[in-house]
Amino acid sequence: MAGWNTIQTIRRLEERAELLGMRFTAYKHEDVYGENVALVPLDLAALPIYSRDAVLFAGSLESADKFMQGVLWARDYDRMLKISDVAKRERKEQDERNRQMVKLLKSEKLTLVNK
Repeated sequence: MAGWNTIQTIRRLEERAELLGMRFTAYKHEDVYGENVALVPLDLAALPIYSRDAVLFAGSLESADKFMQGVLWARDYDRMLKISDVAKRERKEQDERNRQMVKLLKSEKLTLVNK
């Protein structure tokens, strides 16, 4: 059984993951006891550079916490160096979504409809 503090910790980690465009899921490889978790892209719009089945992290909840702290630290460091900020990241993510959409549209066979 999990205690209240464990439940609160899990909720806090889930909120942080969502903030970073990720979500928790079960880790499906070499995890006999079901102790590990995986972080994957949140949805189709989040982290567009990764495929939808990409496992961004796998390990314990404690390690996931450290991983996400590292991602936040790197983003903050880039912001302080003026390399990147939220607006630039969002713009580049939208550029990637647009690139993927154009690629998808070019690969589909279009048929003209006559009226």
